[in-house]
Amino acid sequence: MFTLLLALTLFSPCLSAQSVKVKKESARIKNETLEGFGTDLEGSFSDVNAAFVKYIKTLGKVKQNSDYSTITESVLNGKNAALPVFATTKDKDKNAQAWLGFKTSDWPADDVDDVNKQLEKTLYDFGVYYYRDKVQAQIDETNRALQAVEKQQQKLMTQNRDLNTKLEDNKREKIQIEKSLENNKLENETLLKKITKNKKDQDSVAIAGDQIKKVVEAQKVRQSKIN
Repeated sequence: MFTLLLALTLFSPCLSAQSVKVKKESARIKNETLEGFGTDLEGSFSDVNAAFVKYIKTLGKVKQNSDYSTITESVLNGKNAALPVFATTKDKDKNAQAWLGFKTSDWPADDVDDVNKQLEKTLYDFGVYYYRDKVQAQIDETNRALQAVEKQQQKLMTQNRDLNTKLEDNKREKIQIEKSLENNKLENETLLKKITKNKKDQDSVAIAGDQIKKVVEAQKVRQSKIN
């Protein structure tokens, strides 16, 4: 288990320090080509799109369509935007691009430059948020691995303490058994001596018994001769 956790910690994919770059990009929205800004981000389309949709919901009211979202009543970089802003996510090789733009013909000409600056800054902020969130997810994963390792370490320390206690108990039991074996050996020798003596005593008693029987028989013979 420890080896597995260590491997997960050491070899999990890590993001190097990222630099978010925002550039002018166009996108097809409602069958029209709109100008806006895009930022290329490392990650799958689904990951970037999910994060982008979540982020733009903090900017205003979002209506999602199949391939783009419309943001109304938006607040971009601290400023209210009166007209719709569009957002979409594009596949970019193995990565993805988040895009923000608007239909310039619908906006007052005096507002276009300011809105462009707001969109560019908002998209940059999203890129920073996206990478920081991914790193935070890795930090959380690593912390979970660390907590699991610390838990396992504590478990092993407790196990080691219990094993050492059992070892000391075993040593004491071994000493007691060795003493019991020594006492048993002495008792065995004593019993063997007693058995040997008992056998000799039995033999002596048996001989005495035979002699007594002979005396009794002799006495009976003598008795029978009395007349």
